[in-house]
Amino acid sequence: MTNILVLYYSRSGHVKTMAEHIARGVETVTGCHALLRTVPAVSSVCEATEDEIPAEGHLYVTHDDLKDCSALVLGSPTRFGNMAAPMKYFIDSTSDIWLSGELSGKPAAVFTSTGSLHGGQETTLLSMMLPLLHHGMILMGLPYSESGLMLTQQGGTPYGPSHVAGSQNDQNLTEIEAQLCRALGKRIATTTLKLQ
Repeated sequence: MTNILVLYYSRSGHVKTMAEHIARGVETVTGCHALLRTVPAVSSVCEATEDEIPAEGHLYVTHDDLKDCSALVLGSPTRFGNMAAPMKYFIDSTSDIWLSGELSGKPAAVFTSTGSLHGGQETTLLSMMLPLLHHGMILMGLPYSESGLMLTQQGGTPYGPSHVAGSQNDQNLTEIEAQLCRALGKRIATTTLKLQ
């Protein structure tokens, strides 16, 4: 079985929902399995630590999850046009994996959710791509053959799926946003199999 790691951080649940749609897309490809993982929140109190298992939701990611995956899809909400601190904090801890080159040559993709249409979707996606490039990963986006990119009035970019949650985080994914997430999952799974 080919494992595709769908790793995300989510505060309001929108990025988590996107991750689950991406996982559904991955699992439409025979021989592929989506492994959903998250990262713990970062505390402003230096001594505070999270339990090893979250109270609810998906398990926290480990370095072994990264080493063992055949591909990685990374998701984060936007924080001032950048990935959220908990995701950056985790990525900053992966120097051992970078040194070993264990992600080099593996496919990768990114996704995000913002409060507004112009809330930094594309810059956040690009900010998540930078460490993946340093890890030597093969970056993938969404081609315009996905008709939803031309139809959406909300989220959706060629750099990766996106969602507009609204300033109160009260807007659910549109069907087009969800479809673009599933399309990315299927695309990365198909490509991963071709590369193996």
